[in-house]
Amino acid sequence: MKLADVDPFIGTQPADLPEPRGIAASWWWPKPQIGNTHPGATFPLGMVSACAYSGAYPTGYGEYDLATEGVPPRLRDRPVASGITHFQQSGTGAIRKYYNYVRVTPMLGSLDALGEQWDVSDEVAAPGFYACTLSSGIRCEVTVGPRSAVHRYTFPKHRDARLVVDLSLGGLDIPYGATVPLRAHLESTAPGHAEGEIVVEGAPLAMRMEADAPGWRQLLWYDRRLMPGGKRLDFDAIRPTTLRPFGLMWAGPAAAGQTIELRIGFSLRGVERAARNLRADCPEGSGFAHRRTATQLAWTEHLGAIRLSDPPEHPREPDREARKAETRERRTVFGTALYHSLIKPSLAMGESPFWPSEGPFVYDLCTMWDIYRTQLPLLTLLRPDRAVELGNALVTICEEEGNFPIGYRMAKGSDRFARQASALAHTFLSDLCLAGFEGIDWDWALVHMLSDLRRTYGEDFLTHGRAEPITHTLDIAFGYWCTAQVAAAVGDRRVREECLALAGRWRNAFDLDTGLLRDSTFYEGTKYNYSFRIGHDMAGRIALAGGDEAFVGMLDRFFGFGAAPVRQPGVGPGDVEMEGGYALGRFEGLNNEPDMDAPWAYTYAGRPDRTAEIVHAALHQMFGTGPGGLPGNDDSGGLSSWVVWASLGMFPVAGQDLVLLNAPAWPEARIDLGGESELVVQTTGFRRVGRDAAPQYVQGMRLDGRPHHAPWLSGAQLRAGGVLEVDLGDEPGDWGRESRPPSHPHEASPSSRSLR
Repeated sequence: MKLADVDPFIGTQPADLPEPRGIAASWWWPKPQIGNTHPGATFPLGMVSACAYSGAYPTGYGEYDLATEGVPPRLRDRPVASGITHFQQSGTGAIRKYYNYVRVTPMLGSLDALGEQWDVSDEVAAPGFYACTLSSGIRCEVTVGPRSAVHRYTFPKHRDARLVVDLSLGGLDIPYGATVPLRAHLESTAPGHAEGEIVVEGAPLAMRMEADAPGWRQLLWYDRRLMPGGKRLDFDAIRPTTLRPFGLMWAGPAAAGQTIELRIGFSLRGVERAARNLRADCPEGSGFAHRRTATQLAWTEHLGAIRLSDPPEHPREPDREARKAETRERRTVFGTALYHSLIKPSLAMGESPFWPSEGPFVYDLCTMWDIYRTQLPLLTLLRPDRAVELGNALVTICEEEGNFPIGYRMAKGSDRFARQASALAHTFLSDLCLAGFEGIDWDWALVHMLSDLRRTYGEDFLTHGRAEPITHTLDIAFGYWCTAQVAAAVGDRRVREECLALAGRWRNAFDLDTGLLRDSTFYEGTKYNYSFRIGHDMAGRIALAGGDEAFVGMLDRFFGFGAAPVRQPGVGPGDVEMEGGYALGRFEGLNNEPDMDAPWAYTYAGRPDRTAEIVHAALHQMFGTGPGGLPGNDDSGGLSSWVVWASLGMFPVAGQDLVLLNAPAWPEARIDLGGESELVVQTTGFRRVGRDAAPQYVQGMRLDGRPHHAPWLSGAQLRAGGVLEVDLGDEPGDWGRESRPPSHPHEASPSSRSLR
């Protein structure tokens, strides 16, 4: 994909998609109907982002307030900004992950206006770049490096122009959304140079600043009052009741069209490292243009890992132009999805502020529950080096803090998000281990995987055979299966057998009378949304439901075949409306993550045709272009990476090093696997697909010229590359009906059977 295929504004406003048709009309969206993305400058998997700041939920950009369901209400009535802030989440709905530190505000006139919201116009965004014009007439541009941000402001003529850096601001302009630094230090070290550090939520954030503002004064300020001659500010114990704004500024007369540039290096390990990071990202004598070009090149490399071929054009086609426009739109949807999939998590080698080692460190892992099924497998496929770095970072966190995180951010202590799920790091580590990637001490990883499984819900699982909420029984059982794979890799047969026996307890989560999960409490969704998750023993799961036909019937009801269209929640939906929607027991239509793998459950029951129908409807009706192009929170790329996989005709079975196959949405795709390796997915019989077109079905496949009857590829086959030819047709065929993806049953040992 190319930079031009990306629209960073997708997902920044509430979902605005055409009225769904067919099967998609029966899906119900319980969660916020907004992508919660931002269009700010980002670097692939980098530490820093930068964007216009309005104080809105949850990224600090935009016009909308906090919402946990339905259409979010407005916080602002139009696009506004009080400056440019740094460190934003991407697509999450998570509370208390707001950042937005170090606000940079270009101004005309007195500091008394600091914090004023100026109207925003002429916004432009591309990977690594964001720009807008404030109603003051100042043009704002920002780009970022892996650990830096570079600002450029173009001023109108004015006798008293200013560029103000505010170190006291953090969080959002919503109740309980502000973040107050505990300690702070700021020093003006030389003309055009300054450094500082704030401690926010237990994490020290240091910065080195360089400004090209010839002829302007450099001043510290406190409580909106200048400190002429002051060189240093120190605060030992700030409290919300004692906080007064403070920071640094450059001020002077501006000629029309004059530009002022500000470069900021960041570090979580002090100002000296921040200065080194700045120099690494912006070599001496370089500036905005250099950094923007370098970041564009980085994004070009990452996005170029997947290349798509457009459907062939027919010169006599009556709606040729409309078809071309549709292709451009679908290309934008895919390119933006790939872009959103590679923003987070933030990998920061050697930057941990919480322990002394120089090894890998990660933050903005928000959260594993959202990304473990789709985004992390995509990262593993496209950038295995960064996946290994992340795997090592997770092992280090467990070593230093005592547990694997479900979520982890730039703050003291991990965010366990314990109610969401258990043992998700195990899934990711299993994939890395099964792939045979080097660079991880698997003996040491196994120690932590075993210890972590025995914490929190794991105690009940061991003692009683299952854990409540019941979804944790599924999580922990699969966590033991994943741990068994690592034990096998290091040659520990005893641990492998013990783990496999415990992995068989997934059955304890199900009600044998209904074939569904037992009644329980659920973190978002209902038992239906979790009952069709893909596990390690899908053959056993289908048998428990009564066999293929019964299982397919349950899936058909869940996806709403033959059901009437539903009405989506609006702004501020009431309890009765929400309870009625949940009572449907229906697929959430990619509005949320719990059931995003369910369409592929049909594949295990010999019905890949049903998978094709559901995926086609979801791809072409739930995702579009424009700010309202996402049906729900993108959640650090968890949703967008689903789009990438589904468009390629694939879905990863996380933890099992397996990819399920289906009809691709493009006639040809080329996936760069690194080095000389490439996977080419080619189709025959491809016709244009889209919102108003019927799905296509796989009639047959060939892998490197040899018939491929299985609706799946092993991870080894996928990474080996080659040519996968896919024959498509307009009616379901026999392909994939007899060959089922692998299942891994295991009999429980006598000692563990008594606890079932």
